[in-house]
Amino acid sequence: MNEQIWVLHGPNLNLLGTREPTIYGHQTLEDINQRLHLEADSLQVSLKMMQSNHEGQLIDWVQEARLHAHGLIINAGGYTHTSIALRDAIASAELPTVECHLSNIYARETFRHHSYLSEVCVGQICGFGGYSYVLALYALIQHLRET
Repeated sequence: MNEQIWVLHGPNLNLLGTREPTIYGHQTLEDINQRLHLEADSLQVSLKMMQSNHEGQLIDWVQEARLHAHGLIINAGGYTHTSIALRDAIASAELPTVECHLSNIYARETFRHHSYLSEVCVGQICGFGGYSYVLALYALIQHLRET
């Protein structure tokens, strides 16, 4: 099976490598995407990766994924904790979705402890830096192949 997985990177992730490295590490978004492509090749999975700082663009991509993807991985950044509209888009897409975060959002500021997305996702992975995306990919593929 050659699943099509869309990976959506939210706001400020374009600054990885220079943005708060004590929290987010030194990997760039390109580093993370390259690693994901290597893992996807070994799993015989196709990836489409996109980044936006704009909530509406992320929503548009979730809606478009409904027509083209088998599943989603999303790191919505700060929108995780604020966007009911993005939550509703994920619910409407009816695609298996894994929420992903570089940092452990539960070990940070209290406002980051609540995710509007988690209840409409099949799972959430956080706290493993760039490797969180790899774990999300493996978890999503396992979910898709078992269901």
